[in-house]
Amino acid sequence: MPQDHEYFMRIALEEAARGKAEGNMAVGSIIVQGETVVARGRNLVRTTCDPTAHAETVALREAGTALQRANFSGCTLYTTFEPCPMCCGALLEGGITTLVMGARPVSGAGRWGDYTVERLIDLAKRGGAIEVVTGILTQECADIRQGEGRVP
Repeated sequence: MPQDHEYFMRIALEEAARGKAEGNMAVGSIIVQGETVVARGRNLVRTTCDPTAHAETVALREAGTALQRANFSGCTLYTTFEPCPMCCGALLEGGITTLVMGARPVSGAGRWGDYTVERLIDLAKRGGAIEVVTGILTQECADIRQGEGRVP
């Protein structure tokens, strides 16, 4: 496992901690181009009353503003928890090249049943569109979410 993945996931964990401190679900995401963090996002659903303000979509919006484009090919999104179907679709639509995940729901116990990003990518016939890397700081990413219940 490349050291960079752990380094960047720790930045996403900082965002998750910020979101949790603000009363939101503890999920954080960042977008990296090359070796540069170009956007940060944390779950803001509760504080903004916006059901689409998940960490990944917040990071995508910030990246669009920072990069002045909507296509993020060549970019990697790091997220502390497996993206929901809405966020997975947004990552595919935005052209994110690599998705690096920390924790996931226990198999079959997530809000979306047996959903995984890999299954949605396959269903959308976009298997070559995005590389999925799992298992990065899994325990740390799971620990920050302890006791939160379901993910919005």
